[in-house]
Amino acid sequence: MNAAGERRRLVVAITGASGAIYACKLLERLGRMAGMEVHALISDAGRQVLRLEAGLAPEDLPGVEKWFAADDFTAPMASGSARYHGMVIVPCTTGTLAAIAAGLSRNCIHRAADVMLKERRPLVLAVRETPLGRSHLENMLRVHDAGGIICPAMPAFYHRPADLDDLADQFAGRLLDQLGLHAPGLRRWGGD
Repeated sequence: MNAAGERRRLVVAITGASGAIYACKLLERLGRMAGMEVHALISDAGRQVLRLEAGLAPEDLPGVEKWFAADDFTAPMASGSARYHGMVIVPCTTGTLAAIAAGLSRNCIHRAADVMLKERRPLVLAVRETPLGRSHLENMLRVHDAGGIICPAMPAFYHRPADLDDLADQFAGRLLDQLGLHAPGLRRWGGD
């Protein structure tokens, strides 16, 4: 909850890049946080990757109060007048990155990201691609210069993850850090 005791609203978007496990872990963490209201967007490709990699449908994921289709421009996050704390796109395709960098609103994921940037709210892109080409790097710089946070899906190993779930959970905690949200249980370098 914020200082006024209101619930914090957050947008989580899932696109068609590999890395559905990161979205699953982020939503699990958000589902355990008091005072959070998560609205989620998912592209058709994101739906396919979620099914292929995790065997899940969006409705199977915890922590989401309401799902919106990527082509639903009537969704509240399409307007700057809707109050959201921020947005994370996880995983984020380089096509989504390019659309955001160019200011295109081809779907509601792009539009919601554009809203976050214009309203100066946190926008975190967990870009999932390797290797990165020049256009990817230039698009990352454009989004960074517009106020977005580029947080590629590059997990850390200093906490000695026991398995993929542990690794993905740690990365999900880092995404929360980038949104300015406390991530309980996140193992940090040097303790704390």
